[in-house]
Amino acid sequence: MTNQMIKNNLTADCESCFGLCCVALPYAKSADFPVDKDIGSPCRNLQEDFRCGIHKQLRKKGYKGCTVYECFGAGQKVSQITYNGLDWRKQPDKAKEMFDVFPIMQQLHEMLCYLKEAQTLEEAIPLQLKLQDIYVKIEQLTYLEAADILTLDIPAYRVVVNELLLQTSELVRSNVRSTKKTNGKNLLGAKLRRADLKGSDFRGALLIAADLREADLRVCDFIGADMRDANLSGANLEGSFFLTQAQINSSKGNDETKLPYTLKRPKHW
Repeated sequence: MTNQMIKNNLTADCESCFGLCCVALPYAKSADFPVDKDIGSPCRNLQEDFRCGIHKQLRKKGYKGCTVYECFGAGQKVSQITYNGLDWRKQPDKAKEMFDVFPIMQQLHEMLCYLKEAQTLEEAIPLQLKLQDIYVKIEQLTYLEAADILTLDIPAYRVVVNELLLQTSELVRSNVRSTKKTNGKNLLGAKLRRADLKGSDFRGALLIAADLREADLRVCDFIGADMRDANLSGANLEGSFFLTQAQINSSKGNDETKLPYTLKRPKHW
């Protein structure tokens, strides 16, 4: 992959990364992982070529958490651009710094991903100039030197981006309203089968293990929603936005589930 392709890629390209998510990030023994792992400690399944030794068996081996993680292209940006293709094994003195930069880059790329999607939404045309302006500013931050990236005030940038994404959401959903009102953001295990929820704001909602079978979920805002084990069998999510592949991967569904055209049906459904 060329540097130009890496610059414009907001989805993970593991072949161009130094396995950063497998080293920099910690995880605890749980339903998502079979063991504990500390920050900066390589996963036991990480090979010398930075590939995963059990990639095709992650769920079977208990590493479901790996299958629902998305770096939004931050891994290859840090590996090939910030550190010029020199991995943490070749320069151990830079390893910790690289591991600290990675999650910050992930947040920057996540913002870019949502801003890019917002710019494709016809209803958000009135916000195009503002969306493009902040997109360019955030993108420029991703090319800073590592030391400068570590000093960034990420929450401050998130406030600005969040406000624009909220305005975008309101514009997109303004003419589509559901007949059923959801009870706040805590929808853990909620029984919503066949519910008319079109145009709903699920921003940051807990949809863990929610029963959404055959529900009308068209044109909904799913940004930051926790959809682990939510049952989407037969549900219609066409036109929904700020919905990531990682969120879909963490949920349950079937051949009747209708997804936005930008997302793929997970193999485990």
